[in-house]
Amino acid sequence: MEQSTHTATETGYHYGVMRRAIDLIDGAEAPLSLDTLAAEMDMSPAHFQRVFSRWVGVSPKRYQQYLALGHAKTLLNERFTTLETAHATGLSGSGRLHDLFLRWESMSPGDYAKGGEGLTIFWGWFDSPFGLALIMGTEKGICGLGFAAEMGEDWAMHDLTRRWPKATYIEDPMRLRPWVLAAFGAEDAKLNKAPLFLIGAPFQIKVWEALLQIPSGHVTTYSEIADSIGNPRAVRAVGTAVGRNPVSWLIPCHRALRKSGGLGGYHWGLPVKRALLAYESARAEA
Repeated sequence: MEQSTHTATETGYHYGVMRRAIDLIDGAEAPLSLDTLAAEMDMSPAHFQRVFSRWVGVSPKRYQQYLALGHAKTLLNERFTTLETAHATGLSGSGRLHDLFLRWESMSPGDYAKGGEGLTIFWGWFDSPFGLALIMGTEKGICGLGFAAEMGEDWAMHDLTRRWPKATYIEDPMRLRPWVLAAFGAEDAKLNKAPLFLIGAPFQIKVWEALLQIPSGHVTTYSEIADSIGNPRAVRAVGTAVGRNPVSWLIPCHRALRKSGGLGGYHWGLPVKRALLAYESARAEA
C-alpha cells in the first residue's frame, strides 16, 4: 500500500476519528460537548480539538453542525447553485478543486463500448483525507478514485475494475503519486495540477461535466443537473449517472442532493458523503 505523505497518513487517521464522531452525533439527542466527544474516543479534550482543527480548521462544536442530518437542507437554502448560470458567471471556477486539473478529456464512445480493451490502467492505494483511497489512471490522467472506509478494499477494487473489464491493470502507485498529491492538495506536491481522464458513456460524461461546474462548498439537485444538460425529464437517469461516477471527490457527485434536501445515495457510503460535504462547508467558512 502506497503512503502518499506523512500529512496524508495523518488526515486519513483524522477521517477515522470523524467517522466515529458521526455515529456518536447521530445517536445523541442533543449536541455533545468537547469533553464528552473526547472521552468517547479515548482522547484528551486538547488532543481531540487539535485533530479537528488540523483536519478541517473549525471547532468540534461547529463541525457538529456540518455533520448534522439536516445540514443538506441548509446547504440547499444557502449555497444552492443553478448550473445554467454558474458557468456563465464564472462561478464554477471559484472552487479550489476546479483549479486542480491540468485538463480533462474523455474516451470516445467507440472506445468506451469496447470495455477498456487495449487500455492500460495503473492503480495504487493511497491515504487521503477521507480514509484509504484506490486511485486508477491511464497515461492521460486519473480515471478512477474510490474510498474503502465504508465498503472495504476488496469491494472498491472490484467496483472499479468491473467498469472496464477488458483493460490491463498494472499496480504502479509511484507512477500515479504525483497526480494524487496534486489532486489532494498535498504540501509536497511537485505538480500544481492533475490531469483527469473520463471513461464513460456520452450521457454519463455530460452529467460528470455538469458536476464539475459545482463550486466547492456549494450543492445542486439532480433535477438542476438534468436541466443543465438539456434533458429535464431525465432526473432518474441523471441520478444513475451520478452514482456511476468513477472519480469520486474530484468529480464532485457528493454535491448533488435531492430537492427535498435529502442526501440521496452515495456510491461509497453515506457517512463518506456527509463527511465530504461537511469538510468542504467548514473549509469554505474557515
